[in-house]
Amino acid sequence: MSSEPKVNILLVDDYPENLLALEAILEKLGQNLVRASSGEEALRCLLDQDFAVILLDVQMPGIDGFETATLIRERTRSQHTPIIFMTAFSSSDSLVFKGYSLGAVDYLFKPVKAEILTSKVAVFVDLFKKTEEVKRQAAQLGAMNAELRQSEERFRSLSACSPVGIFLTDIAGRCIYTNPRYQVICGLDEAASLGAGWLQSVYQEDRSRAIQEWSVYTQKGQEYSDEFRFQSPDGSIRWTHVRSSPMVSDHGKLLGHVGTIEDVTERKQAEAARSQFMREQIARQEAEAANRIKDEFLAILSHELRTPLNAMLGWARLLRTRKFDEATTSKALETIERNAKVQAQLIEDILDVSRIIRGKLRLMIRPVNPVGVIEAAIDALRPMADGKSIQLETKFDPGGDLVLGDPDRLQQVVWNLLSNAIKFTPEEGKVEVGLSFAQEDTASDDGQAPPQRYAQIQVTDTGIGISPEFLPYVFDRFRQADSTTTRPYGGLGLGLAIVRHLVELHGGTVEATSNPDGPGARFIVKLPQAATLIDPQDAEEGYPMTHLGTVNAEVPSLASLRVLVVDDDPDTREFLSTALAQYGADVKIVASAADAVTALGDFKPNVLVSDIGMPQADGYQLIRKIRSLEAEQGGNIPAIALTAYTRVEERKRAIEAGFQMHLAKPIEPGELVAAVAKLIQPASQLQA
Repeated sequence: MSSEPKVNILLVDDYPENLLALEAILEKLGQNLVRASSGEEALRCLLDQDFAVILLDVQMPGIDGFETATLIRERTRSQHTPIIFMTAFSSSDSLVFKGYSLGAVDYLFKPVKAEILTSKVAVFVDLFKKTEEVKRQAAQLGAMNAELRQSEERFRSLSACSPVGIFLTDIAGRCIYTNPRYQVICGLDEAASLGAGWLQSVYQEDRSRAIQEWSVYTQKGQEYSDEFRFQSPDGSIRWTHVRSSPMVSDHGKLLGHVGTIEDVTERKQAEAARSQFMREQIARQEAEAANRIKDEFLAILSHELRTPLNAMLGWARLLRTRKFDEATTSKALETIERNAKVQAQLIEDILDVSRIIRGKLRLMIRPVNPVGVIEAAIDALRPMADGKSIQLETKFDPGGDLVLGDPDRLQQVVWNLLSNAIKFTPEEGKVEVGLSFAQEDTASDDGQAPPQRYAQIQVTDTGIGISPEFLPYVFDRFRQADSTTTRPYGGLGLGLAIVRHLVELHGGTVEATSNPDGPGARFIVKLPQAATLIDPQDAEEGYPMTHLGTVNAEVPSLASLRVLVVDDDPDTREFLSTALAQYGADVKIVASAADAVTALGDFKPNVLVSDIGMPQADGYQLIRKIRSLEAEQGGNIPAIALTAYTRVEERKRAIEAGFQMHLAKPIEPGELVAAVAKLIQPASQLQA
């Protein structure tokens, strides 16, 4: 450890022995003793050294002690150095007074007592040390003050020229300092920016959030970062990014907060422009994709509609131009009928998708036995499966429950899935239809929700399967997998989209997976059994479309019945007349509502079959006109609406207008005959 620095003590005497005596006395102080044998030598020592005290002999040759003291006091460096005069010759008061007048601090007479001299010199040594320490501290403080002034100047320059706003707050979050850039960004002067005034300049839509989050920050003392808008008095709005951190002392005490505020309006505008560009880009890509899908769909639609037309028109022309044997004629008619049914199914799918898109597809909800629905779909498609030697298997859980749903639409779901499976399964393949019942827990906040029971229908095939890439799109409208694999199988790619919508209308779900047991695909439909999942407003109430099914058995006789047929299309009139006349009815056909009213009086029909969509006066106007007549004029005649409009609104409108039944085109002749017979009298009274 280094020792304390020594101070200088100047000993001035012309006698060497006196200098030695002084050194012996003062040596115990441990300081640096400097000897001078004359006034001149003493003055030379004072040129480059500072002394804590000078012991100066009065009587010396050359210049004496008083003259030496005078010269010492004339020098700035030694002007205040303590001088102790020592003399052995005179103790006159005048000499003592002269010594003190020259700035002496003491006047000692030789011989000097060692204790007295040591104590007096020690006092001045200690005083010198303390003075030097004060000077050192003063110099250090001066340097610190200079550095602080430089630091303050740097801060002021930095704050004034900073490209971002700077602010300081107290521990409560109130501003105590803001720089010019802060004031420009916030649109405030210095006075308005202090305290909590800045919060009032936050844009109205962002203010409550900004105040709340700033309050949370000042309470918790964590890092703060947020973006919100400021509105200047001139109405201009700027986006800002505000950051702040707590200021703490060396002891961890919170002193306040320091933060920055940056104008990020240009960045926000660039981000908004980029987002808008991306949205437009995505919209353009989606539009292009939609156009491609639409073009593909229209091409497929053209193909699917023209293909059956080719067979129908071709055989029709052949039948007109030449006479075939009975077998060939029967085959030709069978081909025409089969392709007409294909076209009818295509049109039904397109109409269903149109209803789905417009949100107009509704359900007739009632308890349904899913086994019956599945079996009806299987029976309808069995000839298609037999034609490819496909094995149709069923696996039903015993004791199945009923579900709530629309039986026709549920049958449509199973029909679409099953026909899809048969279509994509090669010859001698296998299609399996399964039905099971289960329950699953439904999540609820209180944990009191009862288990949800559901019926599960599975259709599994051993066909070409579904690629993993196409699985996410398998239920999309107008989407088909790679045309090189799907095109040979035909279809519009609408069936599965219709399936999904119908299942979701029933509150259920449908999913597609690969067949876990081998090649092919599996479709799983889950239908809840709880009535609460069905919105009563989604059910059709009281306006069902009459559906008697295809009549393959014997149909009733219409002998002695007079039927008035109204339709503006000549071919349809001829078809209806021929179909009804074939079963014994006396048919009169007219082309307009006006002719129908006239025929009521002349023909006096038992039943009216009228088209809806006719020029001038339509079917609704006709039936209202008829219902306004007296009973003897035909005002109560039973009436059937026959139309290609099959929406719920159309059926409801037909019944409310005055029709008793509503049949949708195209219609089977047997179905038409059965409807007329059912309308005119109870089924038990119909003749076979």
